[in-house]
Amino acid sequence: MEPPNKEEFDAALAEIQKSIDDLKEQQQGLSSQISGRSGGKEEYFAKRAEYGAQLDEFKKKIDALMARKEELNKGIADKKQEGADMRNQLSKMKKSIGYTSEKDIDDRIAHIDFQLVTTSMPLKQEKDLLKEISELKKNRPKVGQVHRMEESFGSRDVGSGLRDNISTINEEMALYRDGKRQVSQLLGALNESRKEQLGDLPKLIEDREALGKKVKEQMDKRNELRDAFREKEREHNAWRNEQRKKKQEQYMGQQSQKRAEWESTQRQRKVDALDQQPHVAEITLIEQTIFFCKTLTKNKGPAQVEEKKEISHDSRPEGTEILVSKDNREEEFYYAPTAAKKKGKSKNKGSQEGGAAKPIKHNAETFKLFDQLKLNAPITTDDIPDLLEKLEAQLESYQEKVKQWEEKKEEMKKQILDGTYKEEEKEKEVEAAEEKADEAAEEKADE
Repeated sequence: MEPPNKEEFDAALAEIQKSIDDLKEQQQGLSSQISGRSGGKEEYFAKRAEYGAQLDEFKKKIDALMARKEELNKGIADKKQEGADMRNQLSKMKKSIGYTSEKDIDDRIAHIDFQLVTTSMPLKQEKDLLKEISELKKNRPKVGQVHRMEESFGSRDVGSGLRDNISTINEEMALYRDGKRQVSQLLGALNESRKEQLGDLPKLIEDREALGKKVKEQMDKRNELRDAFREKEREHNAWRNEQRKKKQEQYMGQQSQKRAEWESTQRQRKVDALDQQPHVAEITLIEQTIFFCKTLTKNKGPAQVEEKKEISHDSRPEGTEILVSKDNREEEFYYAPTAAKKKGKSKNKGSQEGGAAKPIKHNAETFKLFDQLKLNAPITTDDIPDLLEKLEAQLESYQEKVKQWEEKKEEMKKQILDGTYKEEEKEKEVEAAEEKADEAAEEKADE
């Protein structure tokens, strides 16, 4: 897969950017013209805000008067409804009473009483007449009440005071509306003068907005181009990563094969290395040390004395003295307080006794050899027998290890070739066995 062409992308992007820059330059020119014609904008907006505040004030006052007027109209309507309800109630009372005056009720009661006294009638009819008399007596006070209600209706002027208030409100509202109309005229004149001042400014603003839309279209086009290029880059990167992954898997397979071959070679080398006795260096070192210790105790025979010739000093210059030789001045410095003389004397004394232990001279190499064997270097010949026993014990221990190695060698070869041999565990077991053998040898030597 070929990667996306960066040069073509940059060229297309540069072309779009050039269009955007040209449009922005035209837009900037229009903005300069608009700014030049926008002089006095602050004064215009301040005056307009002042007229607007006055109109809002008039509107608030008119709205308040309208709300008050509606409230009064509602009161008048409520009063009218109250009067209508009272008239309906009065009409119902008149119908329920059936008489318009108390005199008529009294005449009817008198007529019924006369009828009851003078006329023979059935019991039911008599009860009905008595009931009628009772109802007439109950309704008699209501007649007066009805008359009083009619008189109150006649003298009552419903909503006259409210109507006067509404008239006052209408007059006040007319004044506010007139003031509002005058302010609206002033605001209109201000807008007209501003419009004449601006001239074709709205057209310039419209053109600038059109250019802004074109700039946005070009920017969207640029973003689409970038998104398409990035998408191609992502696809190419994904393809490249896939190829790398395949190469990595192929490489890992080759490395696994090489590693398997290397491990097989290493196992074969380990098998070949098992043919070499593992403790050759230790056994050789022990045997050399034993030989060295035995040479220290070997009888070297009688010492040969060298004859010394006498030297004549007759020809010495006059006024000079001859010092006594060191051999002849030994008795003279017997008590000299120097370490060298004492040491020399002790050597001569030891040599005179013959059977005493002899000191052993060591250097750095001999100390290093004994340190490798974890043994103390002998200081005198009396230390050698014990040291030889410890060395023989170590030699026997290593010979036992060699014997065990010979017994397990073939099995270890087979395990190494099969890949079942656990080297670390085996090494730990061998080290533990060696330490145990060393401890046993040291204990045996101490005993």
